[in-house]
Amino acid sequence: MRQAAKVGKVGGLALGYFLVMSTVALAIGLVVGNIIHPGSGLGLGPEVADAGPSAAGDDSAGTVDFLLGIIPTTLVSALTEGEVLQTLLVALLVGFAVQGLGSRGEPVLRAISVLQRLVFKVLAMIMWLAPIGAFGAMAAVVGATGVDALRSLAQIMLGFYATCLIFVIVVLGLLLRLISGISIFSLLRYLGREFLLILSTSSSESALPRLIAKMEHVGVGRPVVGITVPTGYSFSLDGTAIYLTMASLFVADALGKPLAVSEQISLLVFMVIASKGAAGVTGAGLATLAGGLQSHRPDLVDGVGLIVGIDRFMSEARALTNFAGDAVATVLVGTWTGEFDRDQARAVLAGDRPFDETSMVDEDDDEPPAEDAPPGAARPLAGSTA
Repeated sequence: MRQAAKVGKVGGLALGYFLVMSTVALAIGLVVGNIIHPGSGLGLGPEVADAGPSAAGDDSAGTVDFLLGIIPTTLVSALTEGEVLQTLLVALLVGFAVQGLGSRGEPVLRAISVLQRLVFKVLAMIMWLAPIGAFGAMAAVVGATGVDALRSLAQIMLGFYATCLIFVIVVLGLLLRLISGISIFSLLRYLGREFLLILSTSSSESALPRLIAKMEHVGVGRPVVGITVPTGYSFSLDGTAIYLTMASLFVADALGKPLAVSEQISLLVFMVIASKGAAGVTGAGLATLAGGLQSHRPDLVDGVGLIVGIDRFMSEARALTNFAGDAVATVLVGTWTGEFDRDQARAVLAGDRPFDETSMVDEDDDEPPAEDAPPGAARPLAGSTA
């Protein structure tokens, strides 16, 4: 973002695109949810209902309180209280301040880079235990509700997977073909390694540095990549949007308290705002779901307990869809700003100019990227300097 002249244009296009696509994804989730009626006829007992608030946390807030809650108490309070949007606001303020410092801000960037590596190390340790927690949650839900729960859970999972697949291939694929002339299947095949990485961790955060490097290699200008990809990790949440709407309808049907059309629309508007910052954070979609229900239908919050058991499986599809949406958005924004090399992209996607996997820096390599690297070449530390 040091090329400040391009921040406004590229950032504005990216944010506008993410807002529109999030709304489209939410609408698609509502349509599919109203067609398949997941959870219909399933009665949730108090044992399962009591698991909802404890698993999702107390995230009750109205729209006004939510907007005021974006402002942190202190500069570091957001980091200790786990407030995603407050953290994002602080990050933006600090980022622009460091940019204003120029060369004097380099020590700050180096310190943040080292801290980032430390955080990801701790996260990797925690992720080893995540499957155990997910197993325990699923066992409790199935034990309390029996076979009917398995059928309803399978219905919403399959419906969610199918909706995400249709959204990526039809909606995103059509946009990518019409605007950039690129096949969605070629782009997804090019990012195959990253999808496997996300599938194993249920979070797109682990693939952030690789996505930045690969988007530059495929022909998108570095300024566009450096702005759009990190922004997309907080605002490109197509999969999360679909999950939020379908899960809301599932909980309402399971409790026998279906949402009226007016309630669905108002919930959609709230989710567009509340879900910002949820992408890339494993489990954040569950807290956002509880917050949305609490603000509109508090009587449905207890039903979130049933979703806990399958949230791990749905988070994988959410992360994959969010990641695909971020990659497509980067290509589209690059095309709109004239920072996309179609010839390079066609050569890369055809396999004529393969991405050099050995150029990805490992965690112990602190060498900065070469300043004279050719256009389109993978830059190992792009994820740290973006």
